[in-house]
Amino acid sequence: MDTILALMLLVPLLFLLTLAPKVLAKFVDKLLGYYFLIVLMLVIFIESATFPFFAQYDIRPNYLFVEYLEHIREVSSMLIADYKMVFLATSVVMFIVARAYLKQAQQQFLCCFDWPYIKRVALLLPLFLIFLIGIRSSFGHRPANLSDALYSPNRILNEVTKNSLYSILYAIYSNKHDGSIKRYGSMKIDDAIQRVKHRLNIQNTHPKYIFNRTVGTHFKQNKNKNLVIFIQESIGAQFVAAVGGESGITPHFNQLANNGLLFTDAYSNGTRSIRGLAGLVAGNFSIPGKGVLKRNKSQQDFFTMASLLKSHQYETVFLYGGEARFDNMKSWFSGNGFDRIIEQNDFANPKYVGSWGVSDEDLVIKANQEFKKYHDQGQKFAAVMFSTSNHAPFDFPEDKIDLIEGVAVKSVKNAIKYADYAIGQFVKLAQKEDYYKDTIFVIAADHDVRVYGDDLVPVNHFHIPALIFGQGVPTTTYDKISTQPDILATALDLMGIEGLSHPIQGHSIFSDKKQNVTLMQFNDSYALRQDDTVAVIRPNKKPLTFLYKNEQLNATTHDKTLEQDALAFVITLDYLYNNTLHQ
Repeated sequence: MDTILALMLLVPLLFLLTLAPKVLAKFVDKLLGYYFLIVLMLVIFIESATFPFFAQYDIRPNYLFVEYLEHIREVSSMLIADYKMVFLATSVVMFIVARAYLKQAQQQFLCCFDWPYIKRVALLLPLFLIFLIGIRSSFGHRPANLSDALYSPNRILNEVTKNSLYSILYAIYSNKHDGSIKRYGSMKIDDAIQRVKHRLNIQNTHPKYIFNRTVGTHFKQNKNKNLVIFIQESIGAQFVAAVGGESGITPHFNQLANNGLLFTDAYSNGTRSIRGLAGLVAGNFSIPGKGVLKRNKSQQDFFTMASLLKSHQYETVFLYGGEARFDNMKSWFSGNGFDRIIEQNDFANPKYVGSWGVSDEDLVIKANQEFKKYHDQGQKFAAVMFSTSNHAPFDFPEDKIDLIEGVAVKSVKNAIKYADYAIGQFVKLAQKEDYYKDTIFVIAADHDVRVYGDDLVPVNHFHIPALIFGQGVPTTTYDKISTQPDILATALDLMGIEGLSHPIQGHSIFSDKKQNVTLMQFNDSYALRQDDTVAVIRPNKKPLTFLYKNEQLNATTHDKTLEQDALAFVITLDYLYNNTLHQ
């Protein structure tokens, strides 16, 4: 990767020094001097940023690095709060190096123009061929790319061999070519769809929409329930004792788990909020490339629980303590069935405001007020709430919880404990209101706080807590594999609405069609898990099969069917998006 990047950066030098006439010598000299200054500063900045980025995400800078730069205010606050010393040291180094470079970089290229013009032009072709061979770095059918760095089943070793700046540039290129799923392999679309339907045990009843079918309810009642989905930012199962995690961090969730439907083996779609939101709100798995919240064809006429329930006379609302433009949430929610978007500017006199918005306690107070209004008006409602606490720099009102000993105040564990406190406050407020008995409540995480480890896909860090509670919800534990689409389907089942038609890529756990399967996306890799067998597919690489045991992937013989089904999921999900068929 280093050779490829270096030669790519030298391409302007090659053409200017061989083709520019001598009369432009001084101009070209200055131009190249400033060009290499910019390159040098960029390399220093990216390499300096690599260390904190790797510490946070266990990977070199990639598409996440680019996407976060779209949100300058939030990212600036995070950098200043968490990485001020790294940022300061990098700025000092860049200043010193720039000054030293400018002193030395005087007339460095003028000597090249002493050569006769015809000789310089004659050098262009052989040098260009050498550059081309180096940049391509392969005599095979395809040029070398990041996939060639994936030489080991140990993911960390693979990351070390990469180049950070190349990874970022490759991510930008890849995001502009989201439709290029051929990197994973090829399969006829009809075959892919049938494989996915069989694996998920879904048979559509709609003539056009591939997964759309009409389902009955296992909880039919005279009055349909309201629905509230409270999505928790970055809370992995490792922090929640009720699902096998560390004790003492989420006492309120653990207590609620004794009086509801607890999912002890639930898994997130991916490692970003937009993937979890799509799973819990729209019931679909992660599509290749950018998430559906940011893609053009899913900004309207894309199924969500709101678009489904509006036809049953529900009012729908999305509540977020920060700015809803983040990750394009406002556009996606408002374009796909949500009547109202309540965001930071709609909170009057909040108790606490951090880098990412008002506190979770402010969020639950506001939510309770809105739900009470709906009930008083005799209006059925469905709501999605999204927390903000557990996000660097971990701002929260510190006097609300007993801080965890042995960790920094502004830390993941304390932020999660505060988020859990807000959950407790919300339930306490709701239980005092009349709408409580008429509402199904879901608490589930979008993803783990940090997905890391040596495995190609660290399955254990996709494990998330999920709970459904409310009057009439069975008090039980579901210990089989479940997905975010399964959680949404189960919540809709518990609402008691007969004859719902939807394309959710999962089933209620009360349905005999429910399968013990999940699909996880990690960067460019996909892992399809059936029971304890996991097939991993990656761009331009042969698929692999593993057994998941003791929270690790152990290589085993190829399960050709599962590997082909994993490819089928990628192809089908891409097809659904591009043909607007998730309806």
